[in-house]
Amino acid sequence: MSNPSSHPQADADAAVAASDGRVSMLDAAALGRLRELDPSGDNRVMERVMRAFESSLSKLLAQADAAQGAQDHAAIRHVAHTLKSSSASVGALELSRRCAEIEVHLREHHHGDLAAHVRGLRAEGGRVLVAVRALLTTA
Repeated sequence: MSNPSSHPQADADAAVAASDGRVSMLDAAALGRLRELDPSGDNRVMERVMRAFESSLSKLLAQADAAQGAQDHAAIRHVAHTLKSSSASVGALELSRRCAEIEVHLREHHHGDLAAHVRGLRAEGGRVLVAVRALLTTA
């Protein structure tokens, strides 16, 4: 296994994180595991994964907003479930945690504070989008 800190892209990510703090919200270990899939970077796995995640996250956040407006708990649960593991795999651990929390609230039929949880999901998702886009500009 390669050492993510010795990878040139890891150094670029660290520089961006140090300069503006945006990328630092993505877990370095998760990003390192993605880099290990393509140590040379020739296949641009990291970039492709992050672009796919960026696109999916944008669509799912819009779906969460629409589902919340319609009080469609099944759709909110689907969004949360879908984002939970993909967020964790790219290092957006707080977003993944919020998704898990929403799933638990819905499973236990605690709908009273669901709107606040969805707003939190939306806000964290927006921060993650900023971080992902910052990472992609260094790729």
